[in-house]
Amino acid sequence: MAVVEMAITPSVLNADLGRLAAEIARIPSADAVHLDVMDNHFVPNLTFGLPTVASLRGSVSLPMDIHLMIEDADRWAPAYAEAGCESVTFHAEACAAPVRLARGLRASGARACLALKPATPVEPYADLLGEFDQLLIMTVEPGFGGQPFLDVCLPKIARARALARAAGLEIAIQVDGGVGEETIGRCAEAGANVFVAGSAVFRDPDPDAMVRRLRALVA
Repeated sequence: MAVVEMAITPSVLNADLGRLAAEIARIPSADAVHLDVMDNHFVPNLTFGLPTVASLRGSVSLPMDIHLMIEDADRWAPAYAEAGCESVTFHAEACAAPVRLARGLRASGARACLALKPATPVEPYADLLGEFDQLLIMTVEPGFGGQPFLDVCLPKIARARALARAAGLEIAIQVDGGVGEETIGRCAEAGANVFVAGSAVFRDPDPDAMVRRLRALVA
């Protein structure tokens, strides 16, 4: 499994959801676009689902990094891989059979990624890390953009990287929540190498310039 050296994957959660394709076109320098699918059950917010993502897939050239903040991920995640999304992330807290699901996603051609809420420890999943292409460590409580970064998650990022290295795995470690110019460096130092930035990017007058600034900070 080849590791992603470094990637900036902006989230559209704070973009204009009424014109998603146009908003995504404003970040051509991004490595992928991060799409937060929320069901108002697993998290207290509702965004969009498979029909919207499938429609976007036909009009967006950037790779799609899908983050499923939904219940019953075992049932719904495979359809996103089948729709052509390059990366599908599901939450450990919402999945009954993570290994089976990860293998199914990979068989459909997508990268399989596991997400953990801030309070969910990484250690119980140490023996499973080889089944995933990426581990997403949430650095805010999932559900809403614009939340402040939780510094208490930095040791968890470091432990995750240490566990991966101890197992000889070059897994990507993604961080999501409060990532911006003031926090991205600390995340990189802790061991993260894929960075989801939502508010920092789409609240900037020039979102693509912000993508380039964030990249420069960790290049």
